[in-house]
Amino acid sequence: MKLEHVELRRIHLPLVAPFRASIGTLLHRDVLLVNVTLDGVEGWGECTAFGEPMYSYEYSDGAQDVIRRHMLPLLFAQEEVRAEDLARILAPVRGHPMAKAAVEMAILDAELRAQNRSFGDFLGASRAQVDCGVSVGIHEHVDDLLRTVDGYLGEGYKRIKLKIEPGHDIDDVRAVREAFGDILLQVDANTAYTRGDGQHLAQLDELDLLLIEQPLPEEDVRGHAELAQVVRTPICLDESITSADIAEDAIAMGACSVVNIKAGRVGGYLEARRVHDVCAARGVPVWCGGMLETGLGRAANVALAALPNFTLPGDTSASGRYYAQDIVEPFVLAEGTLAVPTGPGLGVTPLEDELERFTVSVETCR
Repeated sequence: MKLEHVELRRIHLPLVAPFRASIGTLLHRDVLLVNVTLDGVEGWGECTAFGEPMYSYEYSDGAQDVIRRHMLPLLFAQEEVRAEDLARILAPVRGHPMAKAAVEMAILDAELRAQNRSFGDFLGASRAQVDCGVSVGIHEHVDDLLRTVDGYLGEGYKRIKLKIEPGHDIDDVRAVREAFGDILLQVDANTAYTRGDGQHLAQLDELDLLLIEQPLPEEDVRGHAELAQVVRTPICLDESITSADIAEDAIAMGACSVVNIKAGRVGGYLEARRVHDVCAARGVPVWCGGMLETGLGRAANVALAALPNFTLPGDTSASGRYYAQDIVEPFVLAEGTLAVPTGPGLGVTPLEDELERFTVSVETCR
């Protein structure tokens, strides 16, 4: 299919409540959307970079710039553009996986819409619904944390993930475990600790957690392998896993026994599927992480999370977890699950009025 037209759209979507984690406090989501037209068929992509370079070096302004100035000229020069060829075509552009993933998602959406085929069918989804967990930000007061967790359990979420950092870890997690018994519970450190914190983190072992996610800096894979010898709680890698090859190496080193897959972090849904396959072949379970996506990114994530080796509930929360108004028809929790979209492509399209309401800029590229 020939790439004819690209629209780079920025939206600011208010969060229902401030979201605090080790990477900072967010009041709204600054989102870069990529809208492509190939042979007259539209496709949508969403960049998972934040407005500031706090989760990774990528950020929305930078992603828009590198797509416009460096990626699109390579794509417009092609007689035919296919999602499976994108990694090769964009190889001259080093890094920027979140930007590349947004472009790949948009092109794949258009391809699949043209074929009347869903994301889930293309990726290899093995079920029609996925179990959903929820990520709970850091709270200053434990009582507030307990009320928040109680509310999410009441909504039917099947797993609770607590953000932790020094000063908000052992006691907070213990309070949740004691208050709610044998719920599925895990924690996410977002690289907030060092190798010297092993004995401190080992205190989590008594709390019967599913896993501790990314306790050390992303580049310290060896440190995670050493930490796994001190902490009995399974180590899950998130930020460290940037490709299927790196996932394979991390597993071989003993740095993790669980992997969180984020399509944006690894450069797209095709590479995310490869990470899934590598982990499945080695008996390492995976789950789908979230980046406060709109309904566009959520649709793709739910399809990904329906693959066979996604055996743990992911961060595929309902739309209302983050947004009072989404830009697509909202994803609504049903008995702790979300349905995998079955329509062509992503299976969802933006609501025109809501898209315009939250748009702050539009850039057209041909």
